Amino acid sequence: MTLGPDIAERMNRARADLRAGVPVVLTDPAGDALVFAAETVGPGRLTTAEGIGPLILAITNRRAETLRTPAYDGDLARVAVPAGAGAGWVRAVADPASDLDAPMKGPFRHVRTGSAAVARAAIGLVKSARLLPAAVILPHEGALALAMTEGLTVLSGPEVLAALGAPVALHPVVHARLPMSVSEAGRLHVFRPEDGGEEHYAVEIGQPARDRPVLARLHSACFTGDLLGSLKCDCGPQLRGALAQMAAEGAGVLLYLNQEGRGIGLANKMRAYSLQDQGFDTVEANHRLGFEDDERDFRLGAAILRRMGFGAVRLLTNNPAKIRMMEANGIEVAERVPLKVGKTAHNAGYLATKAAKSGHLL
Repeated sequence: MTLGPDIAERMNRARADLRAGVPVVLTDPAGDALVFAAETVGPGRLTTAEGIGPLILAITNRRAETLRTPAYDGDLARVAVPAGAGAGWVRAVADPASDLDAPMKGPFRHVRTGSAAVARAAIGLVKSARLLPAAVILPHEGALALAMTEGLTVLSGPEVLAALGAPVALHPVVHARLPMSVSEAGRLHVFRPEDGGEEHYAVEIGQPARDRPVLARLHSACFTGDLLGSLKCDCGPQLRGALAQMAAEGAGVLLYLNQEGRGIGLANKMRAYSLQDQGFDTVEANHRLGFEDDERDFRLGAAILRRMGFGAVRLLTNNPAKIRMMEANGIEVAERVPLKVGKTAHNAGYLATKAAKSGHLL
């Protein structure tokens, strides 16, 4: 064991750099590169990078589909950044905010030779930083030397891809009694990811037995619904309804997972809301941003349940994907308990889209 950071810790450092507009270096057998987040790269750094060599903008296949340009690498497209295009051009291609005002962004010149591995790792890393899923890439054989002189974070591309696909290790931090309005017999457990990411919580009602299925809910954080009472979704009513049902039965566990906006983060969720105001549904909005329908990782819930000693659940959900993910990760789902609450005039279309496009049982 060394004192230096491992790959998970360096990735967390890289996320902070990218959010601040600082580039990182990705190494790969096919060639090293400097990587910027398209959302945060400033004009000064972009001009400096352009003076070193030609730039590539990597976007997801979802964003490419919106721009009506081919994704030659399957899950992504590598677009050559025109000389002198600037940060405004990069942002306009990456961010759909102005799509309706200026729908014709191209024509684009694609990079189709060489490996797309660095681009794939770059998009994955930027996406995990809760930024728009697009990255500016500067392939450069002297990238490592630049990292040394400029103090940049260095990551191995293959290690990044492996880490992004691996389950996150969670460790219990503390738990304490928490009397609540729905039940005085409450207890809050805090779990911290090994990579230093956002903490996740488990709310335990009563003293649920570990030797039989527990009434459980996997609830993804929703600042707008849970805290502000938003009428655009049913999250707040689902949260309160699940806790009330657990209190009525005398036992249960609600997992509160920090995966805002189906895993894309609050800022991107608000971007999706803005697109919905333009007439797109929730799935279409995610796709226009470059995301999949749902970017959440429900393996986190399975890991917390196992750490708490639960092996089987009666799952409060309308989402069959949660059932499949629990069972795929060793948690038996003995029963699906419907949770149909919170329909309003504002979210009727949203709920209809979840049923039609995401398979929710509503």
